[in-house]
Amino acid sequence: MTAALMLAANAFAADKIEFWTFSMKPKFTPYYETLVRNYEAANPGVKVEWVDFPWDIIQTKLVTRIVAGTPPALVNLNVPWADEFARDGLLAPVDTLLADARPRYLASTLQDLTFNGKTYGFPMYSNVAVIAYNTQIFKAAGIPHAPRDLDEQLLFARQIAARTGKAGLCPALSKIDGLMMQQGLAVIANGKAVFNSPGHVALIRKLAETYKAGGLLKDALFAEDNFPAAIDAYKGGRLGMLLAPPTAVKRIESDAKDIYAITDVAPAPLGPTGIADGGWLIHYAVPKNVDAKLLPAIGKFARYLTNDANQLAFAKQASVYPAMAQAANDPFFTTVPPNAGAAEKAVAAGAVSMPHSHTLYVAGITDYDELRRYLVKAVEAGVTGKQDIQQALDQAVAIWNKKLAAQGIR
Repeated sequence: MTAALMLAANAFAADKIEFWTFSMKPKFTPYYETLVRNYEAANPGVKVEWVDFPWDIIQTKLVTRIVAGTPPALVNLNVPWADEFARDGLLAPVDTLLADARPRYLASTLQDLTFNGKTYGFPMYSNVAVIAYNTQIFKAAGIPHAPRDLDEQLLFARQIAARTGKAGLCPALSKIDGLMMQQGLAVIANGKAVFNSPGHVALIRKLAETYKAGGLLKDALFAEDNFPAAIDAYKGGRLGMLLAPPTAVKRIESDAKDIYAITDVAPAPLGPTGIADGGWLIHYAVPKNVDAKLLPAIGKFARYLTNDANQLAFAKQASVYPAMAQAANDPFFTTVPPNAGAAEKAVAAGAVSMPHSHTLYVAGITDYDELRRYLVKAVEAGVTGKQDIQQALDQAVAIWNKKLAAQGIR
């Protein structure tokens, strides 16, 4: 091989960009294959390889490749995964790679990916909840409008139970920590659990009162995922309100046309924090140990992956919301056509909330899922009346603080 050919081969190899997604095949195979083909055509000498893994193994695969010193250039992560990987030193900050594209992302999405003052990803898409409600149940219960805050959600739920005998609401109480944070109630402060304050007790007491009145759907109320039970109850006409992403309204349309015909939709109420319910940001992160010489090319490709046009095309296919401001404001999301049904209204209602979307979770804690289970059990005991609310929360706080102290959390 001549010297010139060797140099060309080495340059070609140096510009290979491998990026990973999770659970995108086969539905989005045409989208990604077209995206890769177009990029390679516009950037001669660059070879892009797309790899897709199931969501439940991508983290293990990533750690293995990072430790081996052969990580992909980019990888799809959610925010809690990114926080954990960044704490473990397994991700590279991308502030310089964002370059002049930074102002084009929704500020809320960049905030979600900023840990210790550094940004760890290129935001791609998120989702938010809307509130779908059964207008016949609302009319029978004498409720004139969609709820405007959590207090009204719970009040209306009690009213529905009293006047119709049906449940009004099915909150995801396995994620009570997120609800607390949305309501401006910290879960941890100064390295200690603080969810036994008067404000926290008052929140759980409101839930308990609504539960006792029959306003909360009891099916799988504290299950890790109670959405299947909630949507089934709504489709069966047994639930007055459903907090869910807009895609759920499409499911109602296809599975229960009679209920869909009497469904209306509104943006889910923001908490006093101004944060929307149901945010869950997915992004592209840059793993540690990526060849430094490749970083400019990786940044360029990442900005292409997440530009307005590509985010918009993906969001339309996936029924999610773009993380780029211009794409998020596209008429597809913001315009409600004349005589629109609930599904079209849901897309626009979600767009109203998207700039307020955040992934709500507690960062920086090892074995956080185990800790949260103690909190959920305490909340369940308090809501169902099996234990005094203050006592249940105090006991959970004591467990948390013992485990946090063992981790050296400050």
